[in-house]
Amino acid sequence: MSAILEQKCPCCGGAVEFDTGAQRLKCPYCDTEFDITAMPEDNSNQVEQVSWNSQNSQWNAGEADGMSVYACNSCGGEIVADATTGATSCPYCGNQVVMKGQFSGALKPDVVIPFKLDKKAAKAALKKHISTKKFVPKAFLSDNRLEEIKGVYVPHWLFTCDTTADASYKAEKIRRWSDENYNYTETSYFDVYRSGNMGFDNIPVDGSTKMPDDLMESVEPFDLSQAVDFNTAYLAGYLADKYDVTAEECMPRANERIRQSIDDAFKDTVKGYDSVQSQNVNMNVVNGMYKYALYPVWLLNTSWNGNKYTFAMNGQTGKFVGNIPTDKKAVAIASFLLGTGIGALIYGLMWLIELL
Repeated sequence: MSAILEQKCPCCGGAVEFDTGAQRLKCPYCDTEFDITAMPEDNSNQVEQVSWNSQNSQWNAGEADGMSVYACNSCGGEIVADATTGATSCPYCGNQVVMKGQFSGALKPDVVIPFKLDKKAAKAALKKHISTKKFVPKAFLSDNRLEEIKGVYVPHWLFTCDTTADASYKAEKIRRWSDENYNYTETSYFDVYRSGNMGFDNIPVDGSTKMPDDLMESVEPFDLSQAVDFNTAYLAGYLADKYDVTAEECMPRANERIRQSIDDAFKDTVKGYDSVQSQNVNMNVVNGMYKYALYPVWLLNTSWNGNKYTFAMNGQTGKFVGNIPTDKKAVAIASFLLGTGIGALIYGLMWLIELL
């Protein structure tokens, strides 16, 4: 589900928005600015990190009052918005959503990383991203239509733990030499083992089925040192997607990311060999904790030639990712010219050798 939360200006009653430049709330009607802490927020029930085997963070009584659920008939996503929202569209597929019923929340986010970059920066990043890619169809550069730009707080589970681990590797050393009669190659094989203790803080796993994991991981990293305690005021003017993948369901992905990090760290210590291949990585996770966080992401949807293209930008750092169509004819011509050029170079070298 996604949420559009509306904070009222105490001066004029208008809907205030979070200003990324000033990092404050600002009313677009009377231009009054407010600190986040100046807006009312019930923090009587502070959320604590919980064991990987449980979760107990809940919305406070009354926090979700006046909010309704809108359902996307296309992708199945649910958007939580205030009761005054007449119509909106799905940030993931762009289709219109329809009223479904009253909102009932599950877990409340522990922390949120506020948006640092605005919609204007997202548009500029898309233009730069397209202009720097090779073999983009000329028609796409001029005819693609930017349909939507939405700032979305994407739910993440952040896993923290200590590990004891061991890993094994197959390594090779290759020695070559020659005499007047033969060329020789000697290959020596080694079994290499590593073990140790490693700690991990806040390994992120995307908690939304609508956001592809590879797309979300591509816009990492986020600087969690800039995260703040969750306050609904930070969501003003943005969508907030509620997790639809539980922490328990995300644990296998967290374990895989931890295991891969251990493998990379241990493998980096295996020096002095010509090749190293991973065999096994065994780990024991202890002191496992997780918390619920919201990460800022700009989603941009364009359409061209009957197809939709989705791009994502890290709303904190500006890192931009997304697939762009390729002009297959241009690629074929470039490959042909490259092949012809290499062939001509080889022929020229052979002719030169014959002359010498």
